[in-house]
Amino acid sequence: MEQSQGAVAMTLSPAVSEALSAGGPVVALESTIISHGLPRPDNLAAAHDCENLLRDQGVTPATIAVLDGQIRIGLDADGLKRVASDEMSKTSVRDLPVLLAHGRSGATTVAATAFLAHRAGIRVFATGGLGGVHRLAAHTYDESADLVTLGQTPITVVSAGVKSILDIAATLERLETLGVTVLGYRTSRFPAFWLSDSGHDLDWRVETPQDVAEVMAASESLGCRQAVLVGNPLPADDQLDPGVHDAALTRALAAAQEQRIRGKQVTPFLLSQMVHATGGLSLEVNLRIIRSNVTLAGAVARAWVDRARPGATQ
Repeated sequence: MEQSQGAVAMTLSPAVSEALSAGGPVVALESTIISHGLPRPDNLAAAHDCENLLRDQGVTPATIAVLDGQIRIGLDADGLKRVASDEMSKTSVRDLPVLLAHGRSGATTVAATAFLAHRAGIRVFATGGLGGVHRLAAHTYDESADLVTLGQTPITVVSAGVKSILDIAATLERLETLGVTVLGYRTSRFPAFWLSDSGHDLDWRVETPQDVAEVMAASESLGCRQAVLVGNPLPADDQLDPGVHDAALTRALAAAQEQRIRGKQVTPFLLSQMVHATGGLSLEVNLRIIRSNVTLAGAVARAWVDRARPGATQ
């Protein structure tokens, strides 16, 4: 189904279109995880796995990408295969006009996925780890567009915090400045992707998907235009061993500095270095993170639509 949003047409898959029309639960999924975050052929298997995790909960997955200049909200099997197999540009919000104008293809980042999901009417989005303020940002001004986009997009994002390759303290400060509501899911500490605890406290904690839905409803009633970010840590037994993590991160950061890696190449480079330095352990944890966040996002989406049904407590 082609849905026009102003002058921009987005193609919704039949399943996504039907679910949104019926008021059913839908969860947006980004495609940069598939194209840049996971190695082939594990990336395609992981993409199918995430979608099936949602379907098993009665939730419709909406993986988002731009293919041949067309915004796709919900990919079919061929679309997922293209994102997993073809060379795709890493596409943020600023890149969307170019791809649309020139018929190009790209995998959407957290920022672009959140932006497009909101335009399509999707309220919940699952990702692995959020982008943030990079280390040495005081000199490089390197900050992910994810933060600014979430500061002006009313969507709920389930994430394992931000990757420990970033400046987590500065990222939390920016989220506060931008007015993003940050919740810890069954934790009062902000998670750090591979690690369950970044060492930074959170002001607000929730215990159930229904609690998240209540915060979403209150934010909407106030007319807030910012996102709700749900920090969902892995159980401590499932995280990357902190000692292994710290040693690998030190080596990865040193390699990035030595090779003068800059801009949008920093995160993929560091992730690749972490996989190599941990002997693949970080990739295993990455997959557990994605599964955990997708599962929680599905439960939040169900709680959100259940709340809107007749007889629900308002």
